[in-house]
Amino acid sequence: MKGRKKLIVNVLFLVLIFSFTFYGLLKEEELSDLIKSLELAKIGYLILGLVFVVIFVCSESVIIHYMMHSLNRETSFGSCIKYSFIGFFFSCITPSASGGQPAQIYYMKKDGIDIPTSSLVLMIVTIGYKLVLVVIGAFLLLFQQKLLHQYMTPISNFFLYLGMVLNVIGIGGLLFLVLKPSFVKAMLLWIQKLLVKLHIMKNISEKVMDSMEQYHETAQFFQTHLKVMMRVFYLSVFQRVCLFYVTYLVYRSFGLHGVSAYTIVMLQAVISLSVDMLPLPGGMGASESLYMILFASIFGKTFLLPSMILSRGISYYALLLISAIVTSYAHLTMGRVARKRMTLEGSCED
Repeated sequence: MKGRKKLIVNVLFLVLIFSFTFYGLLKEEELSDLIKSLELAKIGYLILGLVFVVIFVCSESVIIHYMMHSLNRETSFGSCIKYSFIGFFFSCITPSASGGQPAQIYYMKKDGIDIPTSSLVLMIVTIGYKLVLVVIGAFLLLFQQKLLHQYMTPISNFFLYLGMVLNVIGIGGLLFLVLKPSFVKAMLLWIQKLLVKLHIMKNISEKVMDSMEQYHETAQFFQTHLKVMMRVFYLSVFQRVCLFYVTYLVYRSFGLHGVSAYTIVMLQAVISLSVDMLPLPGGMGASESLYMILFASIFGKTFLLPSMILSRGISYYALLLISAIVTSYAHLTMGRVARKRMTLEGSCED
């Protein structure tokens, strides 16, 4: 019940931000002109954009499946796709995407994957996911100043540097947890001893300590298998580019040309890096505002707002809808399986 209430609060918060964002964007626009501009977009490019969004999600599934296979954990690719969509759904509706991994761990646990393994695998997925943004950001700042000067403004520069700092801090924290499992184990043991002294716990849980031992072994595996880590990074690059490329497909859908896919992908990466760690679901509000700044000269006044609606509509709102459907299906089927198991256990007892 508590989880359901939290979900409702997150959804209401999402709807509230959505309402304020699009009210601000549309209040001075003629709806009829906007609709006419949207109708000019070629549907084929937009459908291809949806395909790229699905590939984006499934790329994470490939990463999860690959790491589980490396750890000799039997997990079907279909289950990994389910985990990815569940993760993106809860990431899309929670500030700073904070709800994605806990939801994935919960469903993985239901499928028999131990928490230490799922936690570390998803931590490494997140490190790769964020590291790609930081690498692109560093590349732009060091070697692409001309491009940045052409499209950036003081406010967008501020968010870019803020995003770099916050993501570096986030990656550093996650790497510490992966590279220093002994510290995590010692900290958990200290907390348990404290709880025993305060009479909150009766004794130190052997189950938790066994889990920490599993966490330690899994962390050591990833530390000594650098090829696995490098492949995760390369797959994360491909995954990110698939999502950023959606904006270029929207650009082409309006019959526009003259700006390269490289430029549009890099600018979309700047937006993602800038809003990635902000306490907003899906970076909503900030993403749309930065889009309107960075792509103003590329799409022009006529197509800027329509392109933003289509780009965000495909890469965020369509992803949110598809993920919600998959999550609902996964939750319902999981409930049916659990009830069936309880029925069978009851029959065996009789």
